[in-house]
Amino acid sequence: MFELVWYNKIINTVVQMEQKNKEKRKAIKLRKKGFSYAEILKEISVAKSTLSLWLRSVKLTKRQKQRLTEKKINSMKRGWEACHQKRIDLTKEIIEKAEKDIIRLTKRELWLIGVALYWGEGHKEKQKSAQAELSNSDPLLIKIFLEWLLKVCDIPKENIYFRIFLHETSKSRLKEVKKYWSSSTGFPIKYFQKISWKKNKINTKRTNVGNNYFGLLRVTVKKSASLNRKIQGWIKGICKHSGVV
Repeated sequence: MFELVWYNKIINTVVQMEQKNKEKRKAIKLRKKGFSYAEILKEISVAKSTLSLWLRSVKLTKRQKQRLTEKKINSMKRGWEACHQKRIDLTKEIIEKAEKDIIRLTKRELWLIGVALYWGEGHKEKQKSAQAELSNSDPLLIKIFLEWLLKVCDIPKENIYFRIFLHETSKSRLKEVKKYWSSSTGFPIKYFQKISWKKNKINTKRTNVGNNYFGLLRVTVKKSASLNRKIQGWIKGICKHSGVV
C-alpha cells in the first residue's frame, strides 16, 4: 500500500514537471515572437516571478524589441483615450446637471447679470465723455450684453454700433467675419462696417486661429456717458449690499 502511494506521488510529480516544462517552452516561444509579459501571462497561468525566471536568458531581436515598445505606446495611448473619454463624459454630465439649476431669468436677474458682466468686461469711465463699451470675442457673452442694453437699459437699437478688431492675416475672410457677427448678434451687416486691423504676431499663443478666428467685437452705445456713470453706481450698490464694503 505504501509503495503504491509513493509511486503515485512520483507519477504526479513527473506529470507536473512535464506540464511546467511545456508551459516554459510555450512561454519562451511566445517571447521570441515578441509577446510581452502581460500577453504571455494571459496564455500561461504562472506567477510573474516564475515567468521572469524562465525568460531571463531569452534574447530579443531589434524588431521584437521595437514591437514591444510599440505595443507599450499603443497600450498607454488606449489608456489615455479611455481617461480622456471618461473626462469628457463626466464634464458633459456635470454641465447638463448644472444647466438645470438655471430657470427662466427675470428682468431684475438679467439686470444684475448685465451689471456684473460690464464690471468684468466693460470699459470703465476714464474721461468725462466716456461712452458705455464692452469688447469680447465670445458671441454668447456679446448677445447677453445686447439683451441687457435693449431690454433692461431701454437703449434704442439705432444707438448701438460695432467695431471689429481683426488680425491682418484674416483680411481675405472679412466678409465671412461680418456675416458671423451679424448672425451672432441679430444685427444687419450694415452695422459691421468699422474695422480695426491688428498686426499679426508670428509666434502667437492664440488658440482661436484659422477658420475658427472671428476677431474681437466692441459694442458701443452712442451718447452713453450717463449710462456709464449709472453702471458704476450699480456696481457700488452691489458691493455695498453684498457686504464687501
